[in-house]
Amino acid sequence: MHPRRVLRLIGLLVFFLGLSMALALLVSVIYQEPSAWDLLWSMAVTCGAGLGIFLGTKGEEITHLNHRDGVAIVTVGWFAAGVVGALPFLFSGSIPDFTNAYFESVSGFTTTGASILSDIEKLPRGLLMWRSIIQWLGGMGIIVLSIAILPFLGVGGMELYKAEIPSPVVDKLRPRISETAKLLWKVYILMTALQILLLMAGCMPLFDSMCHAFCTMPTGGFSPKNNSLAHYDSPYLDGVIIVFVLLAAINFSLHYRLLKGEAGIFGKDPECRVFLGLVGALILVVTLDLYGSVYSTLTSAFRYAAFQVSSMITTTGFVTADYDTWPSLSRIVLLLCMFLGGMAGSTAGGIKTVRVMLMAKHTYQEMFKIIHPHAVRAVKLGGKPVAGDILSGIWGFFFLYLALYGLAALILAGLGMDVISALSAVAACIFNVGPGLGSVGPTQNFLAVPLLGKWVLMVCMILGRLEIYTVIVLFIPEYWRK
Repeated sequence: MHPRRVLRLIGLLVFFLGLSMALALLVSVIYQEPSAWDLLWSMAVTCGAGLGIFLGTKGEEITHLNHRDGVAIVTVGWFAAGVVGALPFLFSGSIPDFTNAYFESVSGFTTTGASILSDIEKLPRGLLMWRSIIQWLGGMGIIVLSIAILPFLGVGGMELYKAEIPSPVVDKLRPRISETAKLLWKVYILMTALQILLLMAGCMPLFDSMCHAFCTMPTGGFSPKNNSLAHYDSPYLDGVIIVFVLLAAINFSLHYRLLKGEAGIFGKDPECRVFLGLVGALILVVTLDLYGSVYSTLTSAFRYAAFQVSSMITTTGFVTADYDTWPSLSRIVLLLCMFLGGMAGSTAGGIKTVRVMLMAKHTYQEMFKIIHPHAVRAVKLGGKPVAGDILSGIWGFFFLYLALYGLAALILAGLGMDVISALSAVAACIFNVGPGLGSVGPTQNFLAVPLLGKWVLMVCMILGRLEIYTVIVLFIPEYWRK
């Protein structure tokens, strides 16, 4: 690893994040809020720090990055982004405690959506916009954005891209990784703009539409309203959000191919078929469970079931109802949704559909071998055999997820949280969902979580966002050996 090389790129990342405060600053100026000075001061400090780090490592070659550099830049970059995102909350006094401000910021950048705020609507509009912007940036990945706007990274950009999106298969749409990043961001921006227009068509104000769109496409879930989407009580707005959270949870390369004219690409992709099939099946189960027990009409049961299942399986975390009061079956389904997540190559969290598919296929193959010990049969995805090292990596990933999940839940329980709250809080954070069950449910927040518990959950958020390996590898002795 090359520390100065890593620091140089971190400096550029911090400088860019400082510039990204401009939109929030503009909102504060338009609404003539005192927080404009706090945002301006945060912007100056961040840009100054980033520029200072960059100039302080002047002369360091950064056009060639190895895999160790990429892992370090991505991991340190996400922790540094949390500090940058916390500054406006701290300087304005809206969240005066560093731990809570950092928690809110990390939750934003990792698109988790877990909040410590009891009265969100008290925040100035500039800070509400900043809260949405950090989710939007974190959704497609601040490192991927850096690759898109820093073409001098050259081939080294691939190392950042693989560390930022460690899915089973890295989907390169263009020979140069910087071109791939730009294409993905163009699709991301186009879909965000379209959603803003559709939300406004449903009589949602422009400011609210921007905030919700900025938090839908990254499957983040922050809302400028205390009651989230339930504040509007609009079937139309619920429908728009459902469509866009599902689109955001689909591999973005499929969106690009659809825009290029490949009609029916969603139906041709095996992972997409399974993902949408699971969504439909789980909505049906929850609808039938809610009908008669919670909602008197089938239409109402379907509306709330469809929204909550879509929101949870895409790890967005918007809510339209207090699902913590729903029957046990529905709550278990929603908890299962947190684990499943969306598709690889999307902004959703969770284990990802393709991993679940391959683990299921591999398990069936092992049972098949017991019956036919001499048979030679490969695990296939989309008609193509899957390499053994990919399957091994997926099982290792799954084991790490469960081990870290269990360890974090034990720590929270040891700190005094009840079993349901501890288990769901860790699931909500490590799978980047946001609200959980019990004391961290849809009508509650994470403010009451003990201090150590908050830091454990913040680590879980970053582990989940970077899909475990990128962070854990830093603690392996071989990583530091030449």
